[in-house]
Formats: sequence, C-alpha cells, structure tokens
Amino acid sequence: MKYVALLSGGKDSCYNLLHCARNGHELVAAASLGPEHGKEELDSYLYQTVGQDAIEFVARALDVPLYRRIISGTAVEQGSEYGGRDVNDYAGTKGDETEDLYALLSTVKSEHPDIQGVSVGAILSSYQRVRVEHVCRRLSLTPLCYLWQRDQGELLSEMIEAGMEAILIKVAGIGLTTQHLGKTLAQMESTLTKLNNLYGSHVCGEGGEYESLTLDCPLFKKRITLLDTETVIHSDNDFATVAFLRIKDARLEPKTDTPIFHVPVPELLDEDFARIPRLLLDSERVREAQAVAAQPVVPESSLIRIGPETKRIGDWISLADICIMAEMGEISLEDEVRACFHILQNRLKEHSLLLSHLANINMFISSMELFAPINAVYSTFFGTSPPARACVAVDLPSSIRMKLDCIAYAEHAPADRQALHVQGLSYWAPANIGPYSQAIIADERIFISGQIGLIPSSLSLPSPQSLGMETALSSQHVHRVVNALQNNSGGGWEEYAQTVLYWLANEDDVARVRQALGDNTGVLTIYLVIKDLPKGALIEKQVLYHTGRGVVIDEDGDSTVVSQEPSFDQGDLSSSNVSVHWETSRFSHTGAASAVLCCRGEGDVELLSLQLKSAAPFAHVLDNALSIRLFHRHALTSSIKLYDKLFDHSRGPAVTPVYCRKVFINGHQDWDYVMSIIAS
Repeated sequence: MKYVALLSGGKDSCYNLLHCARNGHELVAAASLGPEHGKEELDSYLYQTVGQDAIEFVARALDVPLYRRIISGTAVEQGSEYGGRDVNDYAGTKGDETEDLYALLSTVKSEHPDIQGVSVGAILSSYQRVRVEHVCRRLSLTPLCYLWQRDQGELLSEMIEAGMEAILIKVAGIGLTTQHLGKTLAQMESTLTKLNNLYGSHVCGEGGEYESLTLDCPLFKKRITLLDTETVIHSDNDFATVAFLRIKDARLEPKTDTPIFHVPVPELLDEDFARIPRLLLDSERVREAQAVAAQPVVPESSLIRIGPETKRIGDWISLADICIMAEMGEISLEDEVRACFHILQNRLKEHSLLLSHLANINMFISSMELFAPINAVYSTFFGTSPPARACVAVDLPSSIRMKLDCIAYAEHAPADRQALHVQGLSYWAPANIGPYSQAIIADERIFISGQIGLIPSSLSLPSPQSLGMETALSSQHVHRVVNALQNNSGGGWEEYAQTVLYWLANEDDVARVRQALGDNTGVLTIYLVIKDLPKGALIEKQVLYHTGRGVVIDEDGDSTVVSQEPSFDQGDLSSSNVSVHWETSRFSHTGAASAVLCCRGEGDVELLSLQLKSAAPFAHVLDNALSIRLFHRHALTSSIKLYDKLFDHSRGPAVTPVYCRKVFINGHQDWDYVMSIIAS
C-alpha cells in the first residue's frame, strides 16, 4: 500500500521505513509535528521535538514531500485510552496534542488520496500507539508498526547492521552525558547495553533516556552531514544531565553507491511454539468436499430459552442468547444485527449500563459469508477500547442468522477496565483493525479474543494451509497478547488460564491437536467442532485468564492484595444411563471460578443433580454461576432437565445454547453436551 511516514528524524521512525519497504509498501510522503519557530523543544507526551532543525534534511534525503504542522495542543487526555468508548463520543479531545496529528494527516490525505497507511516507529509506548491508531481509524488509515514489541537489544543491533547511521542528539538518562551527544548507535551500543544491565535503562531509549537523529539509512537518496552544532544544557544534576544538540548548519551530500540492504525479519514462531508444527500432521482443508457434505439438522429445542435473559452477581452481568427469529427475506441482515444490539442495549440499560461496559462478546453466525456485512454494522456500536470478541460460524436454526452471548462489568472508574487494542500491522500479533480488542482485563479477569493463525505482518493465513502452523500461531498470539497486557498494565501478576476453547472446522483435527498439545491438567479445555471459522481458518483459540490477585481482609480489618494459584478439582458420576464428568478451577480468596459439566446419555438426572450439589468444589460454582455457554450436539432435553435440577430456572445463570458438531474435553471422548460455566 502507499503510505506516509510519521517522521521525528530519529532512528525508530526511519528504521521502520526499511520494514515498510521490506513488506512491499510504497513511501509517498512524510509528515512531522514540531514546536513553533524559536522553540527548540516542547514537553510533549506524544512527539519527539528535539532535532526539528534537521527534519527538512531527512525528508529531502528520502526524496518525498514533507508536510509539517506546529503543535498547538497539550496532553489534555493523559489516560491509557483516548476518545470515548461510546461510538458517539469517539471523536478526539479538543485542545489535545493528538488532534494536531489528526489535522496534519487530514492534510496529507487530501493531497494524496491514495494513501492507505501510516508508518509509525513505536516500540513500547502504548500511550503513543493508542493515539496514533485512534487518528488512523478516524481517517481510515492502517498503522504500519513493524518495531512494536520487538526486543530492544536485538532491534538496536539490527539497525546498526542494516546501515543506519544515527547519532544521539539528546541525553536524559542516568549514565549518559554531553560527551555522548553526536555519537553514533554503533559507538554507543556497548554503553547502552551496560547501562541496561546496571540500571535497567532502555537500550533503544524507550524510557526517554535519549533521542536520536538519522544521518543516513539505506532508503536515503543522499546522506546528511552536520556542519555546525551547539550543545545546549537543559538541566544538570547528579542523577542525569538533560542536554541536546542544536543543529546550526547541515547539508546533503551525494551517495556514491545505492546500498543493497538486508532487513532481518523476526522468526515467525518463537522457540516455545516452533515445536508444535513438528508434532502435528498437516491437515489440508478440502473445501469442495465440505461444500457438498450434508449439513446437520439443528434441533428445534435450540430455540428454547434456558434460564433468565440476564444474570447479575456483584459488578458482573451476563447477557445470554441474544437473537431474533425471522423468516427468510422478512428482515435484512443489517436490520437483524441492529435489532440484536438494541436488545443488548435494553438489557444493559436495566442495570444502568452501556455497551461500553461490555468486556466480552461471543458472536455466533450462520455463515462466514455473512461476516463482512455483520461486522460493518457491528463496528458502528463501539468507540475506543471495544470488548474482546470471538466470532465463529455454527449451525443455527433457519430463522436465525446471528446470536450474541455477552459479559459486562460495571466498573466504578474507567481504569477498572483496561483494554489492549492494537490496530497496527507488525510482527507481534494480528492487528484488530476496528471493532474489538485483543484483550480486556476487569476485576482481575482477562478475556482474550479468539485468535486464528494469521501471519501478523500480512494478516493472512499460512500458505499452504497447515493445521500445525495455525495452531502454533494462534497459541503464540494468545501468549504475546497476555505479555503485552502485563507490560501495559504495569505487571505484578501472573496469568492463570481457567478456560481454553479450541474452535475447529474439521473433526479429524481434534485428535491431532490434542496429541500435539497434550492434556493441560488443571486448565479447563474444550474442543469444539463447528461449521466454519473466519478466513477459512482451521483452528481458533479463545482463553479466559485470571491474574490470581484478590483482596483479603486480615484480622485487623485491613485489606491486602494477595496472589494465589487456582485450585483444580474434578469428578465422574453416572446414573440411569447418564454419565457426567465435571471440572472446576477456582480461587478461594476471590470467588472467581470456571467449570465444565459434561454429559452423555439420556435418563433420570435427579440423583446426578443431588450428587453434583454435594460435591463441594462444584457446589461452590453452582451457587455463584453467572454465565453458561451450553455446547450441545443433540436435542437439549437432557440439558434442560439437568439445568432445572441444578438451578432455579428464573434465578439461575443466563444460558446461551450453541450447537456443535462434536464436543470434546481434555482426556475424554466426545460428549452430548458440555456446560462451560463462569462463576463470580
């Protein structure tokens, strides 16, 4: 795609251009924001302003037009989010410096209407990333962020090896002095590594330790030579001197050769996940055979509502089985989606909540061919930090094309619900461009969006298609999302997987995946064979985590945050031709729990329900059950009977039935139905 480069003149913004070229994108313009004339530096949260004297030389070296704008705003909105969560409040904040970027890129886009992307050199700063992505979404531009979440030591070495000549033009970190100004990255690499080992300083300056100016890079048509500079001491103290170089005179000089450069690309899989494809036999998807295969008849009992429409426990609210029934042609697909959301809004309103309080949405649709129009309407209901989401195609009754299953959290302050919503193309994990976040954390629960095995830099599936590679990638994506969320939220917690769902398109793949991954004892794991997955993927992984943290009141009445691992329990029961297996994962100090209840066979469930109620770990879940996704492959007769025996039908957890072609759990054969329960 054609793109504009956001230029600070520093090493990161220029090195990202090499990766943009490596991925086939075409640079057509550059854009930069800086202080008004006479001011050499601003205390900006968002922009590098030192070195603006030389930004014209950088653009001329790249041989592209430069668009500049003076920073007139300030950091008005300094939180982890920018813009409102409600779609009606999504626009930016008046007077914020982010709006200067919006105005600048609007100008660039008006001059170059074929531009589709924006190069951004962000490595670690979520503050910067969130605001740039917000602007890009408003302008329908794709952020290109190939340095995002890269290891800084590796990145610095790669910059040097790629032929980047960048010097330090500002120092502001412990161990850095005016003597380091003007030094190249190659000259500073050992010093920066030493300071990282001693003090934890960021090797690439992500903590503000230093800023740089690029004098040459392989994309430059000419190189920059500094003729006259002056050292300016901004502040001098025992901890860290703050000083910068004032560029008084410079010129462009011809380059004798056009350099042939190599930009290393990170390995697609980390070492921990590279073993998975080797353990899995490839599974090629034969679409033609699937197209003619007989489609199962969904039992009419799937239309029966089980339990209440909503269930609230404390600040958690479950909203289940949201759908409307209409004969074919009676209502448009778009109107059906809007009707479902209006139902959802009304149910939330009963609890004085809005769509912006949603933490997770499971979207079940009748065909992946409907995904694009459904998603187009879906996206109109959310602003900043939309909920996590999983979307799969399942066999639905002919009168339903979509149903929703949702969980909301009534936070007391905006910071009680945190989102990771990365929308830029990178090597890290797939971008969620638009209406859902990679993860939402609320009340120590972490909802991870369903992850398919996309190659992050291109958002395409591996070719040729491979079950092993897709399984490895989807698992790696989940892992990287959690790690980024830990960094984004300040860390201090562990991730404990309570429920893991593997959605698969082919029944034969279940055994292969289970064999390769092994049975993860202590984690509730469900394998679901359904109709189809986004982009024709073979597998999608969805996880519910918990941080393990909880508040404990001591004998003196003081509260303390403690961390614990979840306890895992399981059991097997049988009666009257009915077999039952249950598993629970729960935290004693918080009450947060997950459970699976698996059943096979038809018969009287009276005795089984009594036995389940007497099993202490499972009884705790029953007493605090908030939400149930009921995965079934036969009529719901037995599951309804068991639900009615276990819960008060009008006061029990909200239930969303989901028809599946096969349902498996760890170490067990297929079941007639499985209840996936979340308790609070």
